Amino acid sequence: MTQARSKRLRDLISKGTVQMPGAFNALTARAIERAGFGAVYVSGAGLSNAVFGLPDVGLVSATEAVEHTRRIVNAVTLPVVVDADTGFGEAINTARTVAEMEAAGVSAIHLEDQVLPKKCGHLDGKELVSAEAMAEKIRAACAARSDKDFMIIARTDARGVTSFEDAVDRARRYLDAGADGIFPEAMQSAEELAKFADRVKAPLLANMTEFGKTPLLTLGELTRIGYRMVIYPQTALRVAFKAVTEMLADLHRDGDQNGWLSRMQTRKELYELLDYDGLSAIDKAAVQGATS
Repeated sequence: MTQARSKRLRDLISKGTVQMPGAFNALTARAIERAGFGAVYVSGAGLSNAVFGLPDVGLVSATEAVEHTRRIVNAVTLPVVVDADTGFGEAINTARTVAEMEAAGVSAIHLEDQVLPKKCGHLDGKELVSAEAMAEKIRAACAARSDKDFMIIARTDARGVTSFEDAVDRARRYLDAGADGIFPEAMQSAEELAKFADRVKAPLLANMTEFGKTPLLTLGELTRIGYRMVIYPQTALRVAFKAVTEMLADLHRDGDQNGWLSRMQTRKELYELLDYDGLSAIDKAAVQGATS
């Protein structure tokens, strides 16, 4: 099953551009699949924020990330792409991260070239490891995978720390080290995104996160300039928690939730998303088998 999903992800990328909304829990992942998307993305920020109530500054462990991701993988049939931060340590730690993520059913991870403790890619004050240190992590990651279709995507944060040219140079070095794709973080214009794609020939991932340094382009625009993966890491979380915040304010003020009923997912809709009917069919079959 894991190998089939990884192969499917590579096939999707070879044929077009794959949209990957971020799932901050398993139920959100189910909704993404139900909506018709081809893959699910698991954001490190989403995990830190929604599960632990923490900022995205490298406070979550590899074990916690793997366990969270496993629940999401088990909830869907889609390929799952995961933010593996810096690999949660040095090269040897990165190798273990790859093995654990692959065992959890993940189809791809991306690794970044920041110094621990890392920061959100659209914040200032980031620091980079050397390009060679990052290349070592990539080589270790590639050596650790057992499925050749499991993708290792290298993210470079160099644009926001050193320069655009350094980002290009690092990307090429990471590809030479064995990376299957490149994620250029925090490009600052549509022109930079296009220029990067023109100079780095590889499957590229674009981050369409809101309120960051990169402009929000359409899927068609990103496809035309050469990107094959597009992530929306915090879109669902931001929409959900904006609604939660407003509902709680109204509930506190009014003393009831009646004004929100038309804006809620109904019980029937929730049960459909959770596949209650499928579970009921299994239960019915088990009871019939016991009485036959």
